[in-house]
Amino acid sequence: MNKYELVVVLDANLEDDARSAAMEKVNGYIERAGGKVEKTDEWGKKQLAYEIKKATEAYYTFITFEAPETAPAAIESDIRIMEQVLRFLIVKQEA
Repeated sequence: MNKYELVVVLDANLEDDARSAAMEKVNGYIERAGGKVEKTDEWGKKQLAYEIKKATEAYYTFITFEAPETAPAAIESDIRIMEQVLRFLIVKQEA
């Protein structure tokens, strides 16, 4: 199992309940791909460097997880279709 870092950038206009539901969905995608979430760190609302989908602010969440090598591709395909997600990035941690 490899360690990965995932940053999810959500629409800042989401209500707290909708944001929590979106992050639960992301955690579910990680677990469904055979991964295990180690740590979730909410960075909060930040100003974007450039406009994305007419938004100037977004809500950032940083997740550290362990998963098999095939998991990032499966997780990316699931997160890609979520409307609340403006951007995301999965990176493998160096050992």
